[in-house]
Amino acid sequence: MENQSNFNNRPTADINHIVLVGRSGKDPEMRYFDSGKVVTTFTLAVNRPIKDGQTDWFDVEIWGKPAEIAGEYVKKGSLIGIEGKIRWDSWNSKDTGELMTKPLVIADNIRLLGSKKDNNPSAIPQQAAV
Repeated sequence: MENQSNFNNRPTADINHIVLVGRSGKDPEMRYFDSGKVVTTFTLAVNRPIKDGQTDWFDVEIWGKPAEIAGEYVKKGSLIGIEGKIRWDSWNSKDTGELMTKPLVIADNIRLLGSKKDNNPSAIPQQAAV
């Protein structure tokens, strides 16, 4: 019994971890700062695995060397996987003063899985008949 009560009184570990696979919705925007740091931002479209055809859109921000890779190799339509955490940004609307919030994915890792062109058989050049 003593071990169970210690187990129940342990602090819980909170986890903020997200893994997404989808297509870039636009070419990324890469910015360098005077400090030498680099950030790349883009949108990611993730299709839901159900038949309703809905797509979820995520704003993604990535820093450092992975940001440089994303800025160089990710293009609109690229199939990519990201791993990171969610941060909720909030601000007051300039028009109404209302408090607005939106999720932002802060990516730690990026995997280049291909591009729309790579995955589209009709985009593969056909051999010309001689």
